[in-house]
Amino acid sequence: MTPVEACKYFRLEGEVTECSKYGNGHINDTYLVVCKKDDGTQVKYILQCVHCTIFKDPAGLMENIKKVTSFLKEKIVAVGGDPMRETMNLILTKDGEVFEKDPSGDIWRVYVFIDNATCFDKVEKPEDFYQSAYAFGKFQNLLADFDASTLTETIVDFHNTAVRFERFKTVVAEDKMNRAKDVADEIKFCMDRAEDMRSCVDMLKAGKLPLRVTHNDTKLNNVMIDDATGKGLCVIDLDTVMPGLSINDFGDSIRFGANTAVEDETDLSKVSLSLELFETYAKGFLEGCGGKLTDAELSMLPMGAKMMTLECGMRFLTDYLEGDVYFKTHRPGHNLDRCRCQFALVADMEKKMDDMHAVISKIAK
Repeated sequence: MTPVEACKYFRLEGEVTECSKYGNGHINDTYLVVCKKDDGTQVKYILQCVHCTIFKDPAGLMENIKKVTSFLKEKIVAVGGDPMRETMNLILTKDGEVFEKDPSGDIWRVYVFIDNATCFDKVEKPEDFYQSAYAFGKFQNLLADFDASTLTETIVDFHNTAVRFERFKTVVAEDKMNRAKDVADEIKFCMDRAEDMRSCVDMLKAGKLPLRVTHNDTKLNNVMIDDATGKGLCVIDLDTVMPGLSINDFGDSIRFGANTAVEDETDLSKVSLSLELFETYAKGFLEGCGGKLTDAELSMLPMGAKMMTLECGMRFLTDYLEGDVYFKTHRPGHNLDRCRCQFALVADMEKKMDDMHAVISKIAK
């Protein structure tokens, strides 16, 4: 099905006058659709084709998005916000569904386009990082009383570090590509932190950390920044929204945004945790959360940063050992470079753990 053909299945206002590629997403195909109404005004939409190679349960994924966005709209209206700009809005098909499945099995969906707002791919100034933190914190705030257990786990064990560690050990033992001998130090780095791998999962199972609605891809470019105010406006890309831990959402942002180097930096002397950016993000996140996090969650935020970085590095190493079959690589040893960068960041976080805790304590007073 072509994008223009897909448009015909949805309740769009006016006639389609433009349908063009939009954005730089790596999984879904995204299009900007412009419609012209009878009175001459234009309405814009985002059309997406969700390829189901990554997301094995697209119906469950779309049901998650429907539940979460409906809940968010009610909360936003209740506090006098603008539900058409502060959350994503699905357009129904002519049959009243939230998606259309084409003959090849791909899923098509349509959102209202949020005008006069921008996504940034990298932290250009601390204020942008703060605003993304506030938006993700507010996301937690608004969804604090949503029953996360009612959501589908669209990617099973996505941030279950203990499960990923067990798979890592299997991959090391099998050593299909005969690469383990060349990465003994990196393997040891993981093995030495075996107890850490279970820490967060065990706290969840023991009821010490609450199950939350989590975004699971809390990068800066998944927040729309209002062009006029410069404020964090809306959290987007909800495909990985599912039950999880708030500390993971916080931690993944720190891993991505508070690293002084790029994710695949080969000069490891450049890799460190910026405590200044850590504090900037923590301040925004906690202000956005509005006191909805428990004391245990607050105390585990630094550990969340360490564990998301450790897990990511372990995933890069696992993929390297398997022959680079999951993550796209652009040079020989790319996954190994990524792994080493993440592990260098973990090591620096471990040195600065007391400082990270002090930052959280100061902000949370």
